[in-house]
Amino acid sequence: MTAYVVLLRAVNVGGTGKLPMAQLRAMCEDAGFQQVRTYIASGNVVMRSTASERQVKAALESRLADYAGKPVGVVVRAAAEMAQVLAADPFPDAARNRVVAIFLDRAPPADTLSMVRHRKDEEIVLGAREIYVHYGDGMADSKLVIAAAKAGTARNMNTVAKLVEMAAQI
Repeated sequence: MTAYVVLLRAVNVGGTGKLPMAQLRAMCEDAGFQQVRTYIASGNVVMRSTASERQVKAALESRLADYAGKPVGVVVRAAAEMAQVLAADPFPDAARNRVVAIFLDRAPPADTLSMVRHRKDEEIVLGAREIYVHYGDGMADSKLVIAAAKAGTARNMNTVAKLVEMAAQI
């Protein structure tokens, strides 16, 4: 049985995509996932399953679409891969709340960095299936646009570390 971290896109952020975490846990349990735990109200789940990453994604996307009446983005990582994302953080000395990993379903396109717009002091590094961004002055005033990140979902390193810890405990 594999421990997974599941990240939902645009859930309970900015007043859109309201989904109570109790409802999300129930959806996961209904799909047959075990030891389901959520973390903060922005669509973070750790759980165990015998299903593949692709099967976990498909099962949740289907249930979420039924619930929301529209597609909801789902990104799935095995707990071991999520731990690698944390370990590979290219900005280990930066404030954890100013570094995000943008999680994608596949490797970022080769032209990702050349397509970035409105970059100020942000530092960007491509990962395996992630884009790491260090917002030197914080995200509040950033106008950074990363086209490849549109289909992804971002979590700061504090959240990534907590999800890695939670996944290790189930």
